[in-house]
Amino acid sequence: MITYLNILIDSPEFLAQLVINGLLVGAIFALIAYGLALIWGVMNIINFAQGEMVIFGGYLTYTLFYQFGIHPILSIPIVTVLLFVFGLLVYKAVIFRLLGEKDIFITILATFGLAILMQQLMQAIFGPDVVTANPELGMMHIFDGKVSISNIQLISFFIAAAVAIALFIIMKYSRMGQAIRATAQNPRAARILGIDIEKVYANTFAINAALCGIGGSLVVMVWTIHPFVGLVYTFRSFMIVILAGLGNFVGIIFAGMGISSLENVTGFVIGAEFQAAVIFCLLVIILVTRSIMARKKRQYIQ
Repeated sequence: MITYLNILIDSPEFLAQLVINGLLVGAIFALIAYGLALIWGVMNIINFAQGEMVIFGGYLTYTLFYQFGIHPILSIPIVTVLLFVFGLLVYKAVIFRLLGEKDIFITILATFGLAILMQQLMQAIFGPDVVTANPELGMMHIFDGKVSISNIQLISFFIAAAVAIALFIIMKYSRMGQAIRATAQNPRAARILGIDIEKVYANTFAINAALCGIGGSLVVMVWTIHPFVGLVYTFRSFMIVILAGLGNFVGIIFAGMGISSLENVTGFVIGAEFQAAVIFCLLVIILVTRSIMARKKRQYIQ
């Protein structure tokens, strides 16, 4: 480990490489995490099938690329629509039964069961092999060629940023976005004002699924996927939301990019096989810290 630390100290351009890669892919994580934050804040549901929806979106992009010849980037709108419809179906079949459930662990168990079901179905349909849909767009070099950036990572960053901006505009200015924000603040008052709460919840979960589809399309172009890797994306999203807080759109962006950069650096220092362990340990630290802070705040108020 000391040897790798010395490499980063002696070669700052290599550290820059790790950080830049983390920032670029962190935008994808932030997009996925915002979907989780959206349904958590509006519906009080923690979706433990978030990562599986991401992987499902990745498999759809992979299939459209290799089976139908549709370029992965051009397949994103198709996957977005398909995942939106899939989200509506999942809502009608499972999620609406969990609304109003006071015990949040029941929603966690239900969505975790959904995640296991999706894993098995994806394995049966797409197979257990690791796949990717890299369009091979080449590399670009900066800092006199010392830092290399994959063009697909750069394109994925801008796509994630464009989707985030579009989502911000929709949530702030469209009638659907205003209805979602009103429902998140006070569902009872929103219903009295004539807002169809059932429709809001369905659209909210479908939007989350669509965001997962976009994230999955970008993930399969940047990395590899297989049916059982979704849990890592679920915990990444959960950690980003916990760190940034519900409803903090800007905070989710910075948390996603920061955590991804930290993961890259620590993965290099202690080994890539421990990257997932770093995510879980950081999640525990964040939860314990927030619990201590909340306890102190209650004691101060009393």
